[in-house]
Amino acid sequence: MCGIVGCIGNRSVTPIIVESLKRLEYRGYDSAGIATLNGAEIDITKTAGKISDLENILSLTNDACVGIGHTRWATHGIPSSTNAHPHTDCSGSFAVVHNGIIENFQALKDELTSKGHIFSSDTDTEVLAHLCEDCYNGDLEHAVREALLRVEGSYAIAVISDNEPEVIIAARKDSPLIVGLGDGENFLASDIPAIRKYTNKIIYIDDGEIVRLTRDNVTISTLQGVNVEKTVTIADGSIQDAERGGYEHFMLKEIHEQPKALRETMEDRLCELEGSIDFKELRLLEDEIKNIESITIIACGTSYHAGILGKYALEDLLRIPVKVEYSSEFRYNNFLSGKRSLAICISQSGETADTLAAMNEAKSQGYLTLAITNVVGSTITRKADEILLTKSGIEIGVAATKTFTAQILTLYMFGVYVARLKKLIDVETSRNIITSMKAVPGLIESLLDNISNIEKTSSRICEADCCYFIGRGLSYPIALEGALKMKEISYIKAEGFPAGELKHGPLALITADTPVIAIVPKGKTYYKTLGNIKEVKARNAFVIAIANASDDEIVKYVDSVIKIPDVDELFSPMLAAVALQLLAYYAAKYLGAEIDQPRNLAKSVTVE
Repeated sequence: MCGIVGCIGNRSVTPIIVESLKRLEYRGYDSAGIATLNGAEIDITKTAGKISDLENILSLTNDACVGIGHTRWATHGIPSSTNAHPHTDCSGSFAVVHNGIIENFQALKDELTSKGHIFSSDTDTEVLAHLCEDCYNGDLEHAVREALLRVEGSYAIAVISDNEPEVIIAARKDSPLIVGLGDGENFLASDIPAIRKYTNKIIYIDDGEIVRLTRDNVTISTLQGVNVEKTVTIADGSIQDAERGGYEHFMLKEIHEQPKALRETMEDRLCELEGSIDFKELRLLEDEIKNIESITIIACGTSYHAGILGKYALEDLLRIPVKVEYSSEFRYNNFLSGKRSLAICISQSGETADTLAAMNEAKSQGYLTLAITNVVGSTITRKADEILLTKSGIEIGVAATKTFTAQILTLYMFGVYVARLKKLIDVETSRNIITSMKAVPGLIESLLDNISNIEKTSSRICEADCCYFIGRGLSYPIALEGALKMKEISYIKAEGFPAGELKHGPLALITADTPVIAIVPKGKTYYKTLGNIKEVKARNAFVIAIANASDDEIVKYVDSVIKIPDVDELFSPMLAAVALQLLAYYAAKYLGAEIDQPRNLAKSVTVE
């Protein structure tokens, strides 16, 4: 879970690499470094800490025209200047940056040490630099190729050498890598935002491919040396999408972008008059989708919580069994898929290593695979049988917000789409769902216009050591997501429970100093949840309710109320999620936490 960049051209690359690393810092921010090459030798500057710490010790006037950079999230070795990338060989002639994990690094390190190589870091990456030195015979590309053929694990790497100062070699396996084409200069990076300022011409590199970059040329081949022809994609969006736009934090900006993200995710897909959803991208698979008999949703973190909501909606609409599995656990289950099983794999980035691995396992077991992702051209879009894009735009904040509600919306739309294919709901029912769906963005805007009470309520949570979130039915996944958001960015201990499970253990944790956030919209679980609220009030808990604007009774049972607009019960989780995102945001702000870059976390989890 790191970010790599590279640039070769006719101007100083140092400021370009620093700027690009800043746009990748959501991938890792415990250390950073840069290696530049200006003919004679490699110059390396690296440090523990953030990109700003690197900037403070870096000479931006360096006129080197070739360079690579790295921002790190530690997997092997503590965050330190020594363990920061780039790493070099014994002679200092090779510099490597790497995203991924080299699984057989210890065996390789032992072998290289026996040959006289001296290691200076605790990282797995350093073996790559020494392997390049060991394999070098006058051809850098050959050395990298030979080194990677000996490696087990995942990687996206970039390598420079003072032996060949006019070239960068890069490669990938199970970690994202793109190439950007410029005029007299070329770029590489882990993600489009890093280099979007400099080019919109993108080549997506696939597993097992190696790239040779010069100022005027890019060639791509397999690790076995077979040349590969690639398509150039024009990247959507603008560089402004990756900037805060006047907001104090990316997270706050992205919370406020949810109405736009939802409208764009619905755009050209809703047929209200006909009472149907038009997924043009799924037309070739309609017969297979029509005949599915079971669904497994596979995801991690926030996407997993969206998947639980999807389970409720899909089972209700389709009347078939739906399971939700953690990506990291899916491969270790004993399961039978059958011929008519669908795996819905959800990944915001489309690069989540556990989800990609689980999807590959599902495909091998005969599942039809459908990916829900936010990133065009990501690995998952190239490996799934079909994809549905959430059109949320770039999301920089580590804590997912707009992509979460867009994932929920996409799962709901997919449910209506399949229900109509199977003729399980009539036109009128579908129209009613679509009408309510279209109203959601405007209702979120109304909520965002009245957030002062949420900000005020957050200060009460900040006084506590821990807090608990409860909900039933559709509100239960939102309790899980609310707790995740709170712990991610405020570092307050938070847990989510099904409200009905309180009496089976969690009540032991409730004291007068414990805030309990109850998601209690009007619906079929309303009175049951009120009963659970009374249980925690009987233990003197401070209770905050997330309730409908028209609910005048709730104030009798709780200490504080955050009102959300009235909406069809199916869509109340989306409004409650926005309220809880804001609650977590203001709690974190009150505590002075790093909101966009929470400790120990990274946006795109590209290692298992």
